[in-house]
Amino acid sequence: MGESARRAGPAGRGAAAAATAGLLEEWGRGEEAVALARTHMASTRSYAETGGGPALASFARLLARNGLADEAFDLLRPHIDDWSLAKALIDVAQGAGRDEEAAALLAARIPAGHACDSPWCCRGLEPHLAIGLLATVHERQDRVEEAVALLSTRQFTSLNGRDQLADLFARHNRIDELRSYADTEPLGHAARRLAELLEERGDVDGAITVYRQAGKASIRRGNAAVELARLLARHDRYDDAIEVMRALAEAPGSAEDWIVDVLCTLYADQGRPQDALTWLDDLKARRGKEEWELFWIRLPLMAACGRVDEAVELTRAHPEGTTSYAAEHVATLLANAGRTEDAVIVLEQYAPANTSTLAGYLIDLGRIKDALALLQHTDPPPPAVPTTQLWPDEPPF
Repeated sequence: MGESARRAGPAGRGAAAAATAGLLEEWGRGEEAVALARTHMASTRSYAETGGGPALASFARLLARNGLADEAFDLLRPHIDDWSLAKALIDVAQGAGRDEEAAALLAARIPAGHACDSPWCCRGLEPHLAIGLLATVHERQDRVEEAVALLSTRQFTSLNGRDQLADLFARHNRIDELRSYADTEPLGHAARRLAELLEERGDVDGAITVYRQAGKASIRRGNAAVELARLLARHDRYDDAIEVMRALAEAPGSAEDWIVDVLCTLYADQGRPQDALTWLDDLKARRGKEEWELFWIRLPLMAACGRVDEAVELTRAHPEGTTSYAAEHVATLLANAGRTEDAVIVLEQYAPANTSTLAGYLIDLGRIKDALALLQHTDPPPPAVPTTQLWPDEPPF
């Protein structure tokens, strides 16, 4: 191991090993990737030093992708009570031909008649999570009715914006059951899956109707409006999409950053970035100020109007313009304009706050060793020479 790797902490060594293994696998050198990752895992003194659950799950999936699914399953089996590792175990079980064993492990963690009444009710793998994973295994085994029955025992089957029961109904073309479920599911995730299925079948008007109805009934009406606008845009109905989002954004108290971002993106996608900037100007005038959460939305719009340097200077003048997150937005502007060296210079001033982004740009420039050194938290790479003056003090900007 080199001196720089010895100086790096466990997290740095793990990140460097994972990044290198990922590149090797991407280049078709899977055996070398596995060998490198295995060496790192064997060299650590504790579970924490490996990088914890995410690193172990990543290693197991690497093994499975390279013909070692049995080993991956055995590696994860003792950690079934960790949610992320249980999910990884289910992912590798199929390739190992061990779905029955996985199902038994999960079933043992679902007490009969038990229902958690708080997030801290159960230790280990919570029963409602085990139910979702077991339903996944049953569906893979063509035991769809059992999967449906399992999921129907849960009050909510949504996770990370998707509803597992709705997705199951859609995959098996059980549209009537999906419609009935969408009528009662309060988050609107089932309605979205129904609309997606109708769109896939060519029934765009039916999908529009679903979203409009969901917007009236869902406890997250903004989500339904956004999905409706995106549906309209996919079918080149940009004026209608913008009308939907303007009505939402201009409603009292509704001009949240994520909603405004969707509206401005629609304007930009239609080739109307200046109209989006005008709308932002009007909003700023009404409010009398422009917080960073809305300000950053201006930057790609200005770039689309050929005003990259002005956007950089405007960012500098903003009260939060010298923060690391502002630097990341500036770097994105510069990189998208073909000025990656300048983006690197901006981010280097804030390292290690933007380490991953900076490493990505270094790789784009062919500076692989510098990127790996950065991920190892060793001495920073030498600064690049700017191609333009980034923070001018005098006009013209």
